[in-house]
Amino acid sequence: MYDWMMRMAASKRAPAALGTVSFMESSFFPIPPDVMLIPMILTNRSKAWWYATIATVTSVLGGLLGYAIGYFAFEAIGKPILAFYGKEHALDSFIAFVQQYGVPAIIIKGATPIPFKVVTIAAGVAHMDLMAFIGASIVARAMRFYLVAALLYFFGEPIKHFIEKRLTLVTTVFVVVLVSGFVAVKYLF
Repeated sequence: MYDWMMRMAASKRAPAALGTVSFMESSFFPIPPDVMLIPMILTNRSKAWWYATIATVTSVLGGLLGYAIGYFAFEAIGKPILAFYGKEHALDSFIAFVQQYGVPAIIIKGATPIPFKVVTIAAGVAHMDLMAFIGASIVARAMRFYLVAALLYFFGEPIKHFIEKRLTLVTTVFVVVLVSGFVAVKYLF
């Protein structure tokens, strides 16, 4: 399987496939872009930043579809998607979280390994301001994909297993540090 992924990652169609998976994952698809992003960067580390950019841009665009599903078609489409992930019970608390914290809520949830489609659909249901949602999505997804790209760019293959097993820990620590920085700036300056 690993050899197949590395061959696929080296193909000319890999960037388009990464963009497609990133777009779909942000609104309905179960497979995260990391499955493609990691082998693509390991195959060609000089393009790490380009691949992270593709994943970020297409993930944000896909997030707009997820937002639209939540905003316009929650009962028909959004609810079954959330049920598939076992997240339908958490919708009310997430909507309250978005309404209370707004942009930081999307950044925190969007940077962690929580399926981004859950975040995008819930933001649509909550009728979050669209421009605020887009800005928060750009920050959240860029943090996530550029963190993976940076780790692979600087450390290569040895860090791959760490990312696969500890990405949740890495992104959670990163988000805690980021939130702590926001809090410190707010109260110290």
